[in-house]
Amino acid sequence: MKTTVQKHELLSVPVQPFDPDGVRGFSDLLERMSHTAFQGRQLGEAYRVWKKMLATDCIIMMGLAGAMVPAGMRRLVVEMIRHRLIDCLVSTGANLFHDLHETLGHHHYQGSPYVDDVALAENMVDRMYDVFADEDEFRAHDRFLGEFAASLDQSRPYTTREFLYLLGQRLAGAARQEGILTAAAKAGVPVYCPALGDSSIGIGIAAHRHTHGNRLMFDIIGDVLETAYLANAATTGVIYFGGGTPKNFIQQTEVTLLNMSEKAEGHKYALQIVTDAPHWGGLSGCTFQEAQSWGKVAPDAHMVTCHCDSTIAMPLLVTALLEQQDLIARRRPPRFDVSGPRLELVLPWKSGS
Repeated sequence: MKTTVQKHELLSVPVQPFDPDGVRGFSDLLERMSHTAFQGRQLGEAYRVWKKMLATDCIIMMGLAGAMVPAGMRRLVVEMIRHRLIDCLVSTGANLFHDLHETLGHHHYQGSPYVDDVALAENMVDRMYDVFADEDEFRAHDRFLGEFAASLDQSRPYTTREFLYLLGQRLAGAARQEGILTAAAKAGVPVYCPALGDSSIGIGIAAHRHTHGNRLMFDIIGDVLETAYLANAATTGVIYFGGGTPKNFIQQTEVTLLNMSEKAEGHKYALQIVTDAPHWGGLSGCTFQEAQSWGKVAPDAHMVTCHCDSTIAMPLLVTALLEQQDLIARRRPPRFDVSGPRLELVLPWKSGS
């Protein structure tokens, strides 16, 4: 079949050689990168898609996977929450555990992947590629989490959103620096952790049950329903740093709506920073086009994938967006009451407030 596209259409947008002269901040840097090619262009396009979300009345949901907090990304997530670059966070339990570690004044340390790991174990030092951490401190946090869980009402289950809000409040009283959970509790931003048991948070609670018999239970299905309600309430934009469970959990909100016989239009804005490739068949690397086959992403969505290490992309994107103070000031983010068993939502563009 002969194509109908014309040559002049194919050759209509020239690549613009990157000119470093007169770059006026990170926003300008990423705008210029969007006129180049390969993943530099994709990172520039990711910046543009995120700006479109901020300029639109929508709920922005972000998935966070990988060892981002140990790698030094905690403050960036805190700033996203404080300035409402995102409205809802879905994270691995590991990132939230490491967030607790830093919030309480402890550190992760620059190390090396070229070490004797048996010697590290003998010294109670944990390794995450080129980052080291103190296992003795981690075990103390495990005990803290077990005791915190035991202090809650054992007669009813908690969504991870309510549990993490209460944990953020508890940490605020002992915080040495602002963390993701403390910032989210202050800002009323819901945080979900669908694989809470797959982390030191789960380990700490399980160990305390083994030794002291606490019976704290989690309502994971409540998390599924709440996030589906959010996707049903308004236009949604999604941002993924890494894949894994957080990405799938946010993606499935639209499928959940379809199974609930609710109208599901798919996420209207979609941005992902990933290092996995789609040809292995895993969710972490899957394309947004594949997600469209499930109805997870809208057919006419503004979407972009950048194959890049998040520790490169996140600092550039967030720093550039924080330069857009007028855009941030004009935004009307959704408001939440995250303090109780039931999540309450107010959409300013619908309520008129």
